[in-house]
Amino acid sequence: MTDQQGAVMNGNSDMAAPRRSIAELRALTPARVGLGRSGASLTTQALLDFTLDHARARDAVHSSFDVGAIATALSGLGLPTLAVSSQALARADYLKRPDLGRKLDAESQLLLVQRDATPCDIVLVIGDGLSPAAVNAHVVGLVKALLPKLAGLRIGPVVIASGARVALGDEIGALMKTRMTVLLIGERPGLSAPHSLGAYITLHPKPGLTDAERNCVSNVQSAGLSYDEAAVKIAWLAGEGLSRGVTGVSLKDESGLRAMAIAPG
Repeated sequence: MTDQQGAVMNGNSDMAAPRRSIAELRALTPARVGLGRSGASLTTQALLDFTLDHARARDAVHSSFDVGAIATALSGLGLPTLAVSSQALARADYLKRPDLGRKLDAESQLLLVQRDATPCDIVLVIGDGLSPAAVNAHVVGLVKALLPKLAGLRIGPVVIASGARVALGDEIGALMKTRMTVLLIGERPGLSAPHSLGAYITLHPKPGLTDAERNCVSNVQSAGLSYDEAAVKIAWLAGEGLSRGVTGVSLKDESGLRAMAIAPG
């Protein structure tokens, strides 16, 4: 055994991996790492950064949901839209009463019941959720990336839902007589991600389902999943869910394995 091999086996510092600096670690994540301190408190800059990010998260929660602009943009993609609302008509009610965000108001129920419902494979539901700002910023780009990957499936009208919680898609899907809903909704803002979009895929939607019966693709945003990456995952889960007859805990996202299998080399 050579001296070099012995050094490696004994863990000698001569062959140890180089130490990484805090600056290099910060470059890999938006998380708050190595903030430092001034006495027993944060440094002034760290406190100011925290306060700014907290304000951005609050603004995202209370931002307006631009239903008109989204509907216009989707119309340009050839997608008809329907606008509905939950029973949480005011933002304060939405935040205090999550249960109201899971049920359509009477007018919206009537709209979906009375429409000429042609059975379809998938209904896209767009909900404001806890970050309307995320939906305003990302949903049209995500839908553009997603539509070609859903080719061959019957897509119903897009439902744009105000005051929406995730479970609102179950009632919408049942009234729309669709096999599956794909709900695109603003996620709870974090201090490093106030504008994050999530997608929830649910087979045979109906009121009373739990989150164990749906799949989620999360963190669609500029510092997270790109539109194309998210669209691949959503389309894979939707296609496999329809094919296998399951979503939720019984369906694991293997879209990455498929991509590896078809990659050249």
